Amino acid sequence: MKIYINKLTFNCIIGILDFEREKEQKVVIDISFKYNYKNPNSFIDYSIISKKIEKIMKKKKFELLEDAIIYIEKYLNKKYKIKKLKIKISKPNILTNCIVSLKNS
Repeated sequence: MKIYINKLTFNCIIGILDFEREKEQKVVIDISFKYNYKNPNSFIDYSIISKKIEKIMKKKKFELLEDAIIYIEKYLNKKYKIKKLKIKISKPNILTNCIVSLKNS
């Protein structure tokens, strides 16, 4: 099975610039991954994953998108033993003329 969580959107502190450390900004996260579904007891609740990712981002206040992706990746792999995890974090309002994003490989 493959789960897609697209456009998970919330505000949090993220970034290295002074103003980014003082005021929350909008982030948009897209995640997809495969997992082994065998029966109703082995399913992964995407609502729990969405809430946990938002909680992690708000609590950790990452300076770098790279660190946020690595942390989330380790958490999901350890907790759910997932495969082919793709994470993309976007900061749509950091620059006036574009959306800045980072994605793991």
